Amino acid sequence: MSLLAHPAEDPADSRTYLLNNSTADRYRTAVTDGVARISGRIAATDRPFTGISVDGLTPAVDAVDLDTPLHDPAAALDELEEVYLRDAVYFHHPRYLAHLNCPVVIPALVGEAVLSAVNSSLDTWDQSAGGTLIERRLIDWTARRIGLGEAADGIFTSGGSQSNLQAMLLARDETCRRELARTTTPDDTRLAGLLPRLRILASAAGHFSIRKSATLLGLGAEAVIAVPTDEHRRMRTTALAAELERCRREGLIPMAVVATAGTTDFGSIDPLPEIAELAARHGAWMHVDAAYGCGLLVSRRRELLTGIERADSVTVDYHKSFFQPVSSSAVLVRDRTTLRHVTYHADYLNPRRMAEQRIPNQVDKSLQTTRRFDALKLWLTLRIMGAEAVGELFDEVIDRAADAWKLLHDDPRFDVVVAPQLSTLVFRYVPADDPDPELSDRVNLHAREALFASGDAIVAGTKVDGRHHLKFTLLNPETTLDDIATVLDLIAEHAGRYLAARPRPALSAR
Repeated sequence: MSLLAHPAEDPADSRTYLLNNSTADRYRTAVTDGVARISGRIAATDRPFTGISVDGLTPAVDAVDLDTPLHDPAAALDELEEVYLRDAVYFHHPRYLAHLNCPVVIPALVGEAVLSAVNSSLDTWDQSAGGTLIERRLIDWTARRIGLGEAADGIFTSGGSQSNLQAMLLARDETCRRELARTTTPDDTRLAGLLPRLRILASAAGHFSIRKSATLLGLGAEAVIAVPTDEHRRMRTTALAAELERCRREGLIPMAVVATAGTTDFGSIDPLPEIAELAARHGAWMHVDAAYGCGLLVSRRRELLTGIERADSVTVDYHKSFFQPVSSSAVLVRDRTTLRHVTYHADYLNPRRMAEQRIPNQVDKSLQTTRRFDALKLWLTLRIMGAEAVGELFDEVIDRAADAWKLLHDDPRFDVVVAPQLSTLVFRYVPADDPDPELSDRVNLHAREALFASGDAIVAGTKVDGRHHLKFTLLNPETTLDDIATVLDLIAEHAGRYLAARPRPALSAR
């Protein structure tokens, strides 16, 4: 008998809801029926979004009385259908082309179910045991793919922003350690004068989390120097060299150089070998934000990451280009000893004697304490389908983006900014009879909003040189060139309606 078909036998007994040896059968039935509900919804999804508005959905959510439980899993899922499932944005649909959200592979979903039920916390060995060893193996595997060397290490994180934050923290503290070792002035005095001089050099097209990290680390957003990009939206190494020299002349300290392997907007990959050379020459920590481009580690295009092996730290987001469910990310370092800057000991958790006994407590490397066993999703993905299969999926979307660029390049209705290195395309609808850039801004904003409201497809938007553009982020191998062509036609239709409806200036009388 299905648990979802009937209310719980004794709603007053809260213990019946706990997962344990006496409720394992209930758990199996409930999860099986819940998965059947979700798989049915996904199988029936014929567009990425219903188009519902905030005002349209809010009353249904607000009407739920959270203080009155239903005591019936079937009723709760029926309710969830109304407040979430029906109107969710479904990334698996081939006409979801907006952000860096990927469809997920089934082996990872199996891992998600396992890790949620067992509920290991990956902070200490006595809470995770085998989970600790699996995470460490995956960090070693990724470090080898990058080429960081035998002294490398790292930790899984909640996402690219946290990985970047931890990398900047390590860069700050390593820079301070080095600078403080040069003089004999008391540490507190020297540190107070040192921090305002630290600078982070990052691409103007890099991720905003670097500026946020600088603020969180007490350096201020002004500590980040935006290095101009070339026509391909890659960091200009001549500009980087000039900024590094300027820092030295002005008594500023280049704390870190941040290269990007896959910018969010353009998918551009900075010239890693040249950046590594400049960072080494000026004694700066080199960080590579490969949150997006990390899929190249298992791709036939691995050479695009040449130079990443010289980094001091690297961010990878498996939940972008490894087709993993959120969250699944990591930060890796060339020298494991630098992770000491985030090591704190608590007598109840990871006392120093445990380190002396070589007991591996992952909290010693992490900004977080309690941490999910997210590594299990990647582990099962590699064990069931393999790294080569993941790489094939990523290569497929990169191939599709190249074909889509040709489509856009040859279409007079659109201007496309740059040929993609990965799977992102930034473009702009251009009214044929009026080149006014402000009109184009309004048209592109309207077309994106109208398309989203229709639910037929979802595209992203961004600004390029101050002007509004549209963006395709292709991460679904099921997206065809026909899908892309159809979405372009829909954009043009919405733009055309907007142009036809706009007021025309009156003709002057003769």
